[in-house]
Amino acid sequence: MTTVHIPFLQTGTLAVGGRLLDDAERSVQSHADRPSSLTKGHRACQGCAEALAARWVMDTAVEASDGKLVVANATGCLEVFSTLYPESAWKPPWIHSLFANAAAVATGIAASLHAQGRDDVRVLAQGGDGGTVDIGLAAVSGMFERNDDVLYVCYDNQGYMNTGVQRSSATPAAARTATTPAVGRSPGQAFGQGKSMVKIAMAHEIPYVASATPADLRDLEHKVRTAMSIRGARYLHVLVPCPVGWGSASSQSIALARAAVQSGIFPVVEARAGELTDVQRIRERADVEEYLRPQARFAHLFKPGGEDALARWRALADANIRRYDLLGERS
Repeated sequence: MTTVHIPFLQTGTLAVGGRLLDDAERSVQSHADRPSSLTKGHRACQGCAEALAARWVMDTAVEASDGKLVVANATGCLEVFSTLYPESAWKPPWIHSLFANAAAVATGIAASLHAQGRDDVRVLAQGGDGGTVDIGLAAVSGMFERNDDVLYVCYDNQGYMNTGVQRSSATPAAARTATTPAVGRSPGQAFGQGKSMVKIAMAHEIPYVASATPADLRDLEHKVRTAMSIRGARYLHVLVPCPVGWGSASSQSIALARAAVQSGIFPVVEARAGELTDVQRIRERADVEEYLRPQARFAHLFKPGGEDALARWRALADANIRRYDLLGERS
């Protein structure tokens, strides 16, 4: 996708209409003949950001590969709501793996295709944070270490949502889950625990690593296209708010994803061979409260005694802003 300058024709808005772009530059979703890889019949919850992000990722990957795409999908919310046996809402060739081995299954598919001389067929693996950051980490790390020709996409809703909202190692600090209840002197998920999968992927020095959210679908589409233009191991980490697990209104999923970015909580970045190459700057900085308050899993932070946790959240956002220069102060 070529980067073009787009004039903002409405004063005081951050929106821009797709009709200002040439046809070739418009989003894949703007065309009547779009692939619609995730189609009718799925059972995603109302307001599910994962369903939106997965469709956008898959439609872009299908178009970028000229329809020659095979998908390995870990067990998790995405698999459960889209493939209740004997039905499937997926159009591309799609394989359901176990919770922990989507990366290994995708590696095997890629190796088989290569042995047959079918390098024109691309492979994409996808899973949630549980199947990626937790019990699937060994397989994902092995895929990275071998530099297998697979794009792995993690849809991070920050917990094991389809099994009862248990904590994962992507669950943020102080969040209430079924296994980190909001009780005791330090309620919710403990501070200092968890993993940054983007940093882990960058440490493997694979060809491409990026993060994104469904609040900026053009950015998400661009990153999928970029990843599909590269050979070797690639990783995309997408934050996907979950109304059920987060205790937020179904209408607030995109607003929460945007607040996570604009507050500095979720840096949107790109990296190649372990080196940071691009950062999405914060356009209008938001306080972390805009991200936390609409979520019931953080309700205890806004009661007496939650002041320290809120201060630590602001410190986390400030650290991200300094680390990635999200305000552009070093430019």
